[in-house]
Amino acid sequence: MNYFLLLKKTIPFLFALLFFSCAPRKEIVYYQNIDRLPTAKSNTYEVTIQPDDLLLIIVSAEDPEIALPFNLKSVSVGTANKQDLVRGQETMQLYLVDANGTIDFPVLGKLKVSGLTRSAVLQLFQDKIGMYIKNPIVNLRIMNFKISIQGEVVAPGTYTIDSERITLIEALSKARDLTIYGKRDNILIIREIDGVKTYNRVDITQADFINSPFYYLAQNDVVYVEPNKNRINAAAVGPNTGVIISITSLLITIITLIISTTN
Repeated sequence: MNYFLLLKKTIPFLFALLFFSCAPRKEIVYYQNIDRLPTAKSNTYEVTIQPDDLLLIIVSAEDPEIALPFNLKSVSVGTANKQDLVRGQETMQLYLVDANGTIDFPVLGKLKVSGLTRSAVLQLFQDKIGMYIKNPIVNLRIMNFKISIQGEVVAPGTYTIDSERITLIEALSKARDLTIYGKRDNILIIREIDGVKTYNRVDITQADFINSPFYYLAQNDVVYVEPNKNRINAAAVGPNTGVIISITSLLITIITLIISTTN
């Protein structure tokens, strides 16, 4: 048996395996062209109200008693006076946006809020409540703002967001970044707009993605990081890859020893 010939065939195979398993820089590094990106103002973004949003809405006025009819009577047991009533109301004023995009608001009745930005909803309330109260103050916040991150990230899952604005990079950071096997140039963002799901791709290796409409995430967005070819190939080969490599290395060592002893 020609051990030397066998060795010559095996070593290049291992070197090729090692070479092709190394990901090039352009597939790993973020913001690769950021130095060539022209200076521009940051994207403006405002959340848009959607069905199933849980809204905290509190109406205030110079005279607290005048605002009472516009706030839900959600007070703790044992409330004794009107001052406690006002404090109790400020703790929980939640309205669920139904499938039709409306909420049922005290005094004002059914209001269509889905599809409107936060500032537009505030303006709507101020205009309508202004017919009853002079200079009303309306506070609004989405209480169930969340996003889901799946695929090749360190910590996939659903994350509740305290604020009403989060970037894609901040979201990936919450998931403790992509694994080495994640495709950084083809991140999928699934977003529902007016009841229709949209599917969008983002390349975070190119810095100009910060000007994309998907740089800021919306509530209930799903972010999916696809596996790269190395991960897919590893899954196809199966969990025995390491064993095969170890056996191959052992065979090379044995062949080398045999050759050295025969010479």
